[in-house]
Amino acid sequence: MITSLLMGSLCFLASAQDEITNAPQWQVTLHVVDENGSSVSEADAFASDYLPPPPNATEAGSRKSGLTDTNGLLVLTARSGPSIICGADKAGYYSSTGVTLNFSGKAGGEWQPWNSTLDIVLKQIHSPISMYAKAIDSEPPVKNKVVGYDLSAGDWVAPYGRGEVTDVIFLEQYTNLSLSDYDYTLTVTFPNKGDGIQSFTLPDNVKGSGLKSPYEAPEDGYQPQVKRVNISHPPTPVVWDYDANRRYFIRVRTVLDENGNVKSALYGKIYGDFMTFKYYINPTPNSRNIEFAPGQNLLKDLPDLQQVKDP
Repeated sequence: MITSLLMGSLCFLASAQDEITNAPQWQVTLHVVDENGSSVSEADAFASDYLPPPPNATEAGSRKSGLTDTNGLLVLTARSGPSIICGADKAGYYSSTGVTLNFSGKAGGEWQPWNSTLDIVLKQIHSPISMYAKAIDSEPPVKNKVVGYDLSAGDWVAPYGRGEVTDVIFLEQYTNLSLSDYDYTLTVTFPNKGDGIQSFTLPDNVKGSGLKSPYEAPEDGYQPQVKRVNISHPPTPVVWDYDANRRYFIRVRTVLDENGNVKSALYGKIYGDFMTFKYYINPTPNSRNIEFAPGQNLLKDLPDLQQVKDP
C-alpha cells in the first residue's frame, strides 16, 4: 500500500479526505536540496498521507504535490493519519521517495509539530553506465563444498553452471538435526589476493534516493571474507545474521604489482545480503564507477525475477 502511495498510483477513494471530516490536519514545509545543500527549484515535491478508510473501503489516502519555489521550498497541508511519506523528483536527478515524518501528537485538531521543515535530498544523475547486474535469491547448488560464481556470466562455475571465471567463492555448511535444531554457516570468500568486500551505509537524508549507493566504489578497505550464520538449538534463542538492508562494495579479478598495489581490478556493489541480493559489476578494469544505467544490463535475457531495475 505504501508503495502505491509513493508512486502516485492511487487506487483508493479520491474523496476519502472529504468523508473523514474529523481527521487532524497537518502542514509541512518541504525543502528540496542537492547533495551540496543547494536549494533545488521547480522540483515536483509531494507528501503521501493515509486516512482510516470510510465505510465499504479498504484504503484511503491522497497525494499532495507541487513545485518548489526559487528557495527549494513547498508548503503542503492536508488531513490524515499520524504519519506522511514525502519525496521529490526533477529531471536530471534521482527521485527521492522515502522520507517519513511521524507526528508526535495532536493539539487543537492539528498534528504536531505543525509546519516543520523536512529536507529532501535529490542526488544528481552523473554518469550511468552499462554493468553486469543480476538479482539472486537461491542457495549454492551444493552444501559443504566450495562453489565458484562468475559475475560476468551470471552463473555458477562449471560443473554447476556455465560460468568460466571464479569471482566469488561460496561455502554453505549445514547440519540438520531437526526442523528446529540446526547449524547453518555461509562463508563468502574470493580467489585473488586483493579481492574483497566491504559494507557501507548511506546518510539518513539520502536513504530515500533512487540511487542507493555512492557514485564510486572506494580504492581500498576491502576484506577477504564475510560470514553469515543461522543457528537454532532450542531452547537457546535463535541466532540469525541476515539483514536485507545491507549494502556492500566488492572488488574482483584483482591483479597486484610487485609492491602489492592494485594493477587491475573490477569494482561493483551489492544491495541486500547473502543469499538474497542484487549485484552490479563494472566491466571496465580500474573504473570505480558504480552508477548503473537501468536498461543497459550486460546480462541479457534474464528471467523477470533476476532482472535489476534499480540504479
